[in-house]
Order: sequence, then C-alpha cells, then structure tokens
Amino acid sequence: MICELRKNEFCKCKPLVNEYGHLEVKAIVEGNNPGRIFVDNEAAPKTGLIWFGNLDGFVFIGDPNNESFHQYINRYIDDVIAPDAKKLGLEWFEGFGNDQSWNKTIEKLFKHRQFDVSNQNVYTLQKEKYRFENEPFISDKYEIKKITKEMIASPYIHNLDFLDRKLVAFWASPQAFFEKGIGYCIMYQNEIVSSCFSGFTADNVHGIDIETVKEHRGKKLAQKLAHVFVKDCIQHSFVPYWDCMEVNIPSNTVAEKIGFSNLFHYKVYEFPFK
Repeated sequence: MICELRKNEFCKCKPLVNEYGHLEVKAIVEGNNPGRIFVDNEAAPKTGLIWFGNLDGFVFIGDPNNESFHQYINRYIDDVIAPDAKKLGLEWFEGFGNDQSWNKTIEKLFKHRQFDVSNQNVYTLQKEKYRFENEPFISDKYEIKKITKEMIASPYIHNLDFLDRKLVAFWASPQAFFEKGIGYCIMYQNEIVSSCFSGFTADNVHGIDIETVKEHRGKKLAQKLAHVFVKDCIQHSFVPYWDCMEVNIPSNTVAEKIGFSNLFHYKVYEFPFK
C-alpha cells in the first residue's frame, strides 16, 4: 500500500534523498518548503513520491526497484493525487527521478500512458566564477526593490497579487519566505514588472524563480535581477541554483553568461491527469 506522511514524519525520508540531486527534494524533506510525501511504508519507507506543494512537480525518491511501491502507484495517482491536483487547477503530472536510475522505472510504470519527455539543466554558481562584468544596464524608468515585509504591505503597489501568487506557490506563508529566502523586484510606475526570489532553499542553497511580465520582456530586466540576486547570495555565502528546460536557450545562455556551471541534467515525464 501507499500512504501519505505527516509533515513531522518527513525526516524518515532523509535516507532516501540523493545528496547530489534536486534542491526541491531536500527543501521539502527538511521542512523548509511545503510539499506532500507518499511512501510505501509509513514506519520505514524505502520508496516515495514527493509533490512540490502547490506546483505540478513530482519526484520519485529511494529504491526504484521496489515492486511493493510499483504495484500501487498508478492507482494512487489516479484516485488520490489527480483529484487533489485538479482542485488546485493542475491538469498535468510532471514527474522525474531524484537520480537517473529512476528513468527506466518511470518509463515502465507509465508505459500505458501517453507521456512526453523533456530535458532539464541544473546549474549552480560559485563566487569565484561570478561574471560581474556582464551585468546589464537597464532604463532609469525602472526601480529595483528588495522584497520586504513593508513592500508586500504597501498600499502604493498596484499589482501585489502578482508577487503574492508567486510566493504562495513556493512557500507556506510570506513569513516562511522572509525567514529563509531572499528576493528582489523591478518596479515600473508603481507596478511589479519583474521578480527574482528564492523558490526553494536547503542548507545554504537558494533556487532561483524568476519572471518578467510579458509587456516588459526583452529589456534585460530578468538578467539584471539575476545579477542582483547572485550578488546577495555571494555576500551571505549562499549558493544560487538555476533549473531550466534544455530547449529554453535564452535561460541557459543567461545562466552561463552570469557564471553558472552545469551541475547535472535530468529527464521529466509528463502526462495529463485522468
């Protein structure tokens, strides 16, 4: 059978986590970011599936050859996870393994489904590799602001919902973000037009979530914020972590131009919920 762990039981999954794998896994198991964990055995789990909070990411951890997990996971996804996901407006299962040994298992488990496969690149940056000379200039019409408690309570920012929506996707509360994360926004006429903040954190590693509203793209705002974020990380001895799709050439190019080095690649398998 498969059961869901309570948050105070997440620590039971620490032995299943790939030390050199995905930041999100460590962040959820350590209790820094919200998430749900489903395992084969509540007392002593050998295999599990982690759901990234309010996001559509799922990752398999532990033993990829555990038949007692395999025989139940498809039904569990359809009967338990899919209804909950749809309540959140999620229509797709996007899953991957915490290490490459899971790839063949995932393909076997989901062979009866019509799944697509994509590739992701993960980068990290060490301070001696930072290329500060590539920081772009942006128009003085824009203003960079650090995300603070005062900022998200400001009555003068017209679209705070843009930032609220993003923070809630990664963090249990704004307070949780301020305790463990850092972030910056670019303002234009009292509106947030670009944001860059810690999406997931574990130990001293900060995963970057970055977005610019459509009307202001192509003006190097995301690149500017990425540099500001990286400099803050370096100042506080944090390690920035960048995860993007292999086909997203601009994102990969920006990461490399800033000084990020590729850490690993992984495959993502996706299919629509029934």
